[in-house]
Amino acid sequence: MIRPVEHKDIPEILEIYNYYIETSTVTFEEELLDLKTFVERIESITQQYPYFVYLEDNKVVGYAYAGLFRTRIAYRFSVETSVYVHKDHYKKGIAGKLYEVLIKELKDRGIRSAIGGITLPNDASVALHEKLGFKKAGHFKEVGFKFDQWLDVGFWQLMLIDQKGE
Repeated sequence: MIRPVEHKDIPEILEIYNYYIETSTVTFEEELLDLKTFVERIESITQQYPYFVYLEDNKVVGYAYAGLFRTRIAYRFSVETSVYVHKDHYKKGIAGKLYEVLIKELKDRGIRSAIGGITLPNDASVALHEKLGFKKAGHFKEVGFKFDQWLDVGFWQLMLIDQKGE
């Protein structure tokens, strides 16, 4: 089941995210987050943007959200998207299902462009984004440094509404 995030979901979401901080280059954060900080982060995001959770047996096993792409007002019709799935639930199609719900909500809100930032290499994330219609729009070399290595980041973009408003 997919539904909007609720306050009670935040500890399970934090557990998923902290795993990625600790074990992967998917996020460039290096310090584990505490619950108070994470609650504030999610409350800030959900004031303006959609945030969904995927539940299996009443447990959060994945989440997806949109957030601020850039701070200047002219970017207000573009968002950056993120999706995370619990390590024990990979390859079940959860990320794609979450993204489909998120994309529909973004279209309904009049958002024109969704942008996914992907640490490279990450074949699974690239495949997910491209399956959903995202196109590679940029590649930055060695812009992140984590786990004693320089990391590239690619940006994939999905046009949700064309110039005709469709």
